[in-house]
Amino acid sequence: MIPSIHKQGGNTTRLLAYLYGPGRREEHTDPHLVASFDGLAPDPGRDPNATLDSLAQLLDEPLYLLAEDTRPNNHVWHTSVRSAPGDRTLTDTEWADIARRVIAATGIDPGDGAGCRWAAVRHADDHIHLIATLVREDGRRPDHHRSAKRAQAECRQIEVDYDLHRVKTGDGTAAKRPTSAERHKADRRGRQRTSREELRETVRRSVAGAASEEEFFDRLAAAGLLIRRRVAPSGDTLGYTVALPGDRNAKGEPVFYSGSKLAPDLSLPRIRERWTQTSHDNAPSVLPPATGPASARRRATTAAWQALLVIDHGDDSLIAAQIAATGEVLDALAQTSAAHTRYELQAAATAFERASRSHVRTARGHDRALRQAAHDLVHSGSAFGRGEDGATTAMALDMLIFLAVAAANWHAKKQHAQQAEAAHRAAEHLRAAYQAAANQPMALLHQRGRRLAPSWQRHHSAAVRQALPELADRILAEPGWPALAATLADAQAAGYNPAALLGEATRRRELTSATSISDVLVWRLRRTADLPAYGVSAAEAHRAAPANSQPAPARQMPAPSTPRTPRR
Repeated sequence: MIPSIHKQGGNTTRLLAYLYGPGRREEHTDPHLVASFDGLAPDPGRDPNATLDSLAQLLDEPLYLLAEDTRPNNHVWHTSVRSAPGDRTLTDTEWADIARRVIAATGIDPGDGAGCRWAAVRHADDHIHLIATLVREDGRRPDHHRSAKRAQAECRQIEVDYDLHRVKTGDGTAAKRPTSAERHKADRRGRQRTSREELRETVRRSVAGAASEEEFFDRLAAAGLLIRRRVAPSGDTLGYTVALPGDRNAKGEPVFYSGSKLAPDLSLPRIRERWTQTSHDNAPSVLPPATGPASARRRATTAAWQALLVIDHGDDSLIAAQIAATGEVLDALAQTSAAHTRYELQAAATAFERASRSHVRTARGHDRALRQAAHDLVHSGSAFGRGEDGATTAMALDMLIFLAVAAANWHAKKQHAQQAEAAHRAAEHLRAAYQAAANQPMALLHQRGRRLAPSWQRHHSAAVRQALPELADRILAEPGWPALAATLADAQAAGYNPAALLGEATRRRELTSATSISDVLVWRLRRTADLPAYGVSAAEAHRAAPANSQPAPARQMPAPSTPRTPRR
């Protein structure tokens, strides 16, 4: 149940004409009154003797209790209350009760016998409109301060009482939803999204991983947006607005939106916080980009692993910074992904946008690794869907799933209901993208693992039982076990002790929540041991595990002049 408080107006008859009219797209059906302040108001929709003027005059009568020079200019209060998609169709009687409850909760008519006059009009199955005159019967103004928040609270209880979809409680940090006019305009233009939504996504992607303000504005221009900068006399940029080239108002002028109207964290001052330098070494906040999409995805995987450790053990401001920067990584990954993963990654980035903000202030500067990863992803170019690019995409997604779930759990602990739900939705999209990305490289590793000699399979099974005795039976029974066996063979050929490597890869993060533990271990081991994500060549695989040989005794990790400590 979603209430929307609309801008106050000054013409009761005009608003009633819209509510009882056909609508902008002939979408209004059977407009009629379902409730009113006294239950006796005329209904122009079903009473042929009633008129819009008679209803407007009845509602506005208290206005004339005031001297003309003291009457409010904008005396028309207007709110719509909409049921959620998937909810059952409510009866007129149910909508009438909901109308009375929302009107009372907002202070428009609190039930003291002298409240404002109001009416509830229904012209669709899924919503009603409430209209009221903001002068009480006793001539005083109503106490409707914070009416939006009070309406939201009452709707949460209405959902419980009527067994409707439970909308998650917000905290005021969500991006502004498109208005009805914006949605209708998008429908007329045959577009699935409003200009506000398209601009929000474009600005968000333009700022993802940007190293400077100039790079941000260059990327906005490259995306084809119209840009206006608000400049101080000193020449400093104070703010900006953007518009889609084809989005015009009635005068034919572009419709511009400021960054803060798109999302709270897209105002220029908030964007500049991303480049705030807080380190003590005066190092640049963004380093030169990694070379190639595969290298960028490995770096993103490592940064996500480090962020997980912060979420596990850091304070709230550090955690909030990591979660916000995770949104940048998802935006960067979505715009550089291969076609077969692009849809789900874009959906994941869009969903996670809501999870990236809360009232917890972020400690900017401590998110450098993730912001560097986003920068590298953007500047290394689009990835191919196969080979090392595709495999490192799966590697990064595997870690980002854990990161999204960790963000959801933190938000839930902080009672950030909308953010927690958004992070969980993002994780579901990431899982779908992972399946698409991992299918081909995991099939190759699975095939190689199935070809390992029985003696090697037993050898690697023993390593799993030694390192993970409580999970070994589950891992060895999973469909992904052959791929893990091939990975352990590659690690041993590279000089690692498989059991020690397994222990290192699982020491700091639990595995029991993973859908496939073997899949998770494949990517952790290949990242930790710096193995090719796509698997080694056939010749190298043959040398690593010849069918007619016996496993060599387990060796400790080599210690050359530069120690090969597994990277995290």
